[in-house]
Amino acid sequence: MNEQFKVVFVGMADGKDQQSAAIAMADRLKTSPSKIQQFYAGKNLFAPADKAKALKQVKLLASAGINAKLQSQTAATPTNADQERVFEALDYITSSLIRIEERLEELEQRVAPTPHTKIEDTTDEEWETKELFDELDFEPSPPAKSKTWLYYLLAVLIILFILLGVSLFFPEWLALE
Repeated sequence: MNEQFKVVFVGMADGKDQQSAAIAMADRLKTSPSKIQQFYAGKNLFAPADKAKALKQVKLLASAGINAKLQSQTAATPTNADQERVFEALDYITSSLIRIEERLEELEQRVAPTPHTKIEDTTDEEWETKELFDELDFEPSPPAKSKTWLYYLLAVLIILFILLGVSLFFPEWLALE
């Protein structure tokens, strides 16, 4: 198994202040300056990696004026880093859920600014009156059609079935000679 290294903050280069270096590094890494400030305090900025990748990370930090060094990572520490990532992810998810809940509450207040009891009372009264239906133009239902044609067709169909049955059971009656 390859040995893993993590990048640890040592100090600032001569003539560089932490705030400007944090802003510059945050722009390069596309992250927030607070993450870089946390790196100054001792938190990991990068995940533990092999030696070549960790050296590239140190050079990247040095280009912004941040001095860092490599620290060997033991086998038990990657699980701590993984646990830290999981906790950060859970923290992000819970904060997102809280923001979503706040937005939903705002939307509820926008949609229903009046109490529900007043709305229910007015809707009951509106449906009880028939004034709402007076405004609508209803077409009258078409007149009922007579069913005499239906009865004629049924009678002809029954007669044809009877003739079919007779021709099947008594073929000699209908034989043409």
